[in-house]
Amino acid sequence: MTQADGMSRLAVATPRSGCPINLTAELLGDRWSLLVLRDLAFGGPRHYRELLAGSTESIATNILSGRLRKLTAAGMLTKRADPTHAQRFDYCLAEPAIDFLPVLVAISMWASRWLPVDPSTTAIAEALDDGGPELQARFMDELRSEHLGGHAPTDGALRLSLA
Repeated sequence: MTQADGMSRLAVATPRSGCPINLTAELLGDRWSLLVLRDLAFGGPRHYRELLAGSTESIATNILSGRLRKLTAAGMLTKRADPTHAQRFDYCLAEPAIDFLPVLVAISMWASRWLPVDPSTTAIAEALDDGGPELQARFMDELRSEHLGGHAPTDGALRLSLA
């Protein structure tokens, strides 16, 4: 299915309704899907083992495999062969996942206000929130370059300056 602007819509298996909140919840409403997107957005393309080892929440191997498969099938992630190792793959954000970045920032900021978060985990989201839509757009351009192989931003590495 495509939108009027020619972009493909994401695949949601047997949705309960066409409500936008329901569809988003069905696609991303489990705890682990959002964390996989977080790790790829703020950590760059990763191999399966890097995602598993880097999970501070200790995701189980079968859960990680299932979420990667689900997000790839839906069109949120892509899987590409690692040129340095024949049996490894990099998982990268697809355009819909990159476009989701402002939502991740908004979730982080909401949680910072209402939940007992570890302040050391919110620095990038706070910087992106403080920088507003312009900074978020620059960061999304960097994600496109890194994950989609687009052109690198001309004004330097934003990711390093946010860390």
